[in-house]
Amino acid sequence: MNKPTQVTTGEVRISYEHLLKPYAQQQGAEPKFSATLLIPKSDIGTKQRIDAAIQAAIAEGVAGKWNGARPPQPPVPVYDGDGLRPNGEMFGEECKGHWVMTANSKQQQEIVDMQMNPIFDSTQVYSGMYARVVINFFAYNAAGKKGIGCGLGPVQKTRDGEPLGGRMSAAEAFGGGSDSASYPAQPQQYQAAPQQAPAGYPAQPQQQYQAAPQQAPGNQFYPQSTQYTNYPQQAPQQTPPPASGFGVDDYPFA
Repeated sequence: MNKPTQVTTGEVRISYEHLLKPYAQQQGAEPKFSATLLIPKSDIGTKQRIDAAIQAAIAEGVAGKWNGARPPQPPVPVYDGDGLRPNGEMFGEECKGHWVMTANSKQQQEIVDMQMNPIFDSTQVYSGMYARVVINFFAYNAAGKKGIGCGLGPVQKTRDGEPLGGRMSAAEAFGGGSDSASYPAQPQQYQAAPQQAPAGYPAQPQQQYQAAPQQAPGNQFYPQSTQYTNYPQQAPQQTPPPASGFGVDDYPFA
């Protein structure tokens, strides 16, 4: 039987995932395993269970860590995704229509699939996937601050979803579009210039136009002459610029 402070959610979306490797939100802080849960506002049952578990945690706090005195408005870790973050910034678009909360743990929690098979592959655990999560609410009293925190329990992945965090696949980056269209399909187009004289010049033996080291820079069609022997042996070949990379860093939930 679950504790009154414990909740097993319905299907939620995982954001800012750190389930396989601990992460410190701030420099010098203790690294923890964590995930932000996006709970659909349409899932009224999960929200009701969360509200009841928070009230149970407040009652435990009054009886324990808060020494019989309840704070007037103890902070709780559940936020409206259609509103503002605690730091005053807007939530991301993926949070619209959801309740948003972060759960964490000092110990790594089990992650399983729908058949209860353990998941260890990091490619299968990511921000944007869907899951059911066990969470536990608790009262804290630290550095004069009293409130309710949320602990992370086991996670069951229910299905895949669109990855979050601005990541782009190689196919999306280089698979087509105006940038890639400007590059010829075959690299040999950037090899040596044609070895024949342009129109208007008298015909010359083929070998005269193969002696690149003796040609004047900027005009490869002048006949071979010793007066150009002080120039570099070969004009630099132009190559296309390298394709630019792309990467976007995650912005951690505050």
